[in-house]
Amino acid sequence: MLKGFSTTTFREVHQFLDGIAPFRFQEDYDNAGLIVGDYETEVKGVLVSLDCTEAVIDEAIDRGCNLVVCHHPIVFRGMKRFNGTSYVERTVMKAIRYDIGILAIHTNLDSVYQNGVNEKIASKLGLTEGTILAPKAAEHLGFPVGAGWIGSLPNPLSPTDFFGYLKECMGLQTFKYTAICKEKISRVALCGGSGFFLTKSALAAGADVYITSDIKYHEFFDAEDRIILIDIGHFESERFTIDVLYDLISNKFTNFAVQYTQVCTNPVKYY
Repeated sequence: MLKGFSTTTFREVHQFLDGIAPFRFQEDYDNAGLIVGDYETEVKGVLVSLDCTEAVIDEAIDRGCNLVVCHHPIVFRGMKRFNGTSYVERTVMKAIRYDIGILAIHTNLDSVYQNGVNEKIASKLGLTEGTILAPKAAEHLGFPVGAGWIGSLPNPLSPTDFFGYLKECMGLQTFKYTAICKEKISRVALCGGSGFFLTKSALAAGADVYITSDIKYHEFFDAEDRIILIDIGHFESERFTIDVLYDLISNKFTNFAVQYTQVCTNPVKYY
């Protein structure tokens, strides 16, 4: 090792992210953490992405990164075989073959107030007076924790103007929404990813609109002309999480390169 040159291990990156969004805050169904790799491996470069796919692993290899830090875990359930018959198996097998670590920071990053998924969306929309939409019952060692976010627009907008503003801020091609039942949009609730479960919380908080994704057909009826539900798409709601991860890791560590993925991992296409 060169004098004065320090190295960073996978463990140190994991510990740093744990200090931002503790992994103990992840939901029971989740699988956040170091999914592939040895904690003591030296980090040569980090590639940040929303998802980890074969193409992302290929990109990491090509760009000299041996750790992929992503939002969505590539493995959610137990796996009994590794014979390459699914994209999950192929991705994990390739990561192991080329000594690429995979570290996912998922619902724990969704749930924290600062530096989290929802704070980033709120900042893109310029919301003020922001707070967690559905806070957890107990404090967690100084971390405000919960689901979703609610805040106010600096200036109320008509629904039509708000729709245009939303598309511009979030880089959207299109989105789905329920009947326009508000004359002005002021209070905005949101949740990155699949957040229909917070619809009642958004209503109780007095939101004019609730922005999330993965709303099913019959769930749209629950708006009941009391709130405008907007489904912008799962990838679209969380795409700026990559910026969060890039900024956090690059500002903390200076002895390796942090790179954005150039792979669009969104499996949904629009015509």
